[in-house]
Amino acid sequence: MTPRRKTALEMAEAAGAWLATLDDDQRAVARGAAPAYDDPGDAERRRWFYTPTDHGGLTMHQQRPAQQRAAMTLVATGLSMAGYVTVATTMGLENVLDRVEGFVTRFDRQRGRDPGLYYLRVFGEPGGAAPWGWRFGGHHVSLNNLVVDGELVSTTPCFMGADPASSPLLGGAVNRPLARVEDLARELVRSLDPELAARAVLLDKAPSDFVTANRTAVSEGDQVIPLAGVWRDARFTDDTEQAKLQALSNAIDEAAGLTPDDHRTTQYTATPKGIPGRDLDSAQRELLLTLLATYFDRVPDGVSPLASYDGDALDAVHFAWAGPTDPGQPHYYRLQGPRLLIEWDNTQRRANHAHSVWRDPEADFGLDVLAQHRAAHH
Repeated sequence: MTPRRKTALEMAEAAGAWLATLDDDQRAVARGAAPAYDDPGDAERRRWFYTPTDHGGLTMHQQRPAQQRAAMTLVATGLSMAGYVTVATTMGLENVLDRVEGFVTRFDRQRGRDPGLYYLRVFGEPGGAAPWGWRFGGHHVSLNNLVVDGELVSTTPCFMGADPASSPLLGGAVNRPLARVEDLARELVRSLDPELAARAVLLDKAPSDFVTANRTAVSEGDQVIPLAGVWRDARFTDDTEQAKLQALSNAIDEAAGLTPDDHRTTQYTATPKGIPGRDLDSAQRELLLTLLATYFDRVPDGVSPLASYDGDALDAVHFAWAGPTDPGQPHYYRLQGPRLLIEWDNTQRRANHAHSVWRDPEADFGLDVLAQHRAAHH
C-alpha cells in the first residue's frame, strides 16, 4: 500500500470514528457536501481563512472531551509529528495572545482569542472510491485534505502561523514555533552576492500580509487584501467591534507603507519573481531544500513531496524577498515554481506575528483530480 493510500485509510477510519461520536445536531454542523469539480455545493469546501473568524464546521467548544480527542486524532492523521506539535502550539498561543492584548479583544464573539474556536468539518462520506475530504482551521491554522479513489490527493492550502511569533519561556528560553521557517530564508537571502541579492530582493519594504491572501484560487495580479477583508462575513453585527477591526486593518496597512507601485512590484504573477535555484551554489541550494522541508514535512512521511525535488525540480524553484534582511524587521518571502507557491510574512505587531502557507496555484483543493474523476465517472 502506498503512503498516500495508507494515510487516506487512516483518515477515513479517524473521520468515521469522530462522526460516530456526534449526535444529530452536531453531525449537521460537522458534515459538508461531497467534493465535486463543477458543483456549486463544493464552494464551501474551498473557502479557507487564517483569521479568528468562523472557519465552518464543529468547534472544539461544541464537543465533549472524548469527541475533542477523536477530532484531534483525525487532525493528526494529516500531519507529521512536527506538524502536529506546531498546530497544537499555535492553538495554545491564543491564550498567550489574549494576555499580550490585555484580555480585551472580542471581534464578533465573546472572546476574540479563543483556543476552543477551531473548526472541523468532513465533506462527503469517508472511505470508498467517492471523493471526500476534511478541513480543520481556526486562527492561524488551515488544513485542507482531499481523498479520491482511496488516495490522499491534495493537502493544500496548508497554513500555519504564530502570534506571538516569539514569546518568552522560563530560564531565558524562547518559544518560536516557526523559527526555522523564518531563519532559513533569512540565512539564504543574506548569503547571496550583491548581483543575486539585487534580483532576489524585490523591495526594501514588506507587504503587510500574503499577496494571495485567502483567495480560493490564485490569479495573476493578486495583491494584499487588507485584514478587514479576510473574514467570513462582510462585517460584524456589532458596529463598535467592526470599527475596531477596520482601524486595526488600516493601521497595519499604514505601518507597511506600500505605494501602489510597491504593490505592483510584489503582486503575484504566474511568471515567478526572484532568482531560480539553478543560480545558487551548492550550499545555498541545500538551504533552499531545507527551507522547502519546513513546509512539505508538515504532512506525514511518504506524503511530503520533498523527495521529488531533485536537481531539475529545485532548479525551477524561485526565491524572492521583500523588506530588510536584519532579524526583527518586517519581512516577506516567496518560493514559487511548477505547482508550487509558498508565502511567508512576519510584519505585523512589530514583526512578531508570522504567517506561512503552502499552495498549489494550479490545483489547490485537488481540483485537477476532481476534474479527472468527473470525466472518468460521468
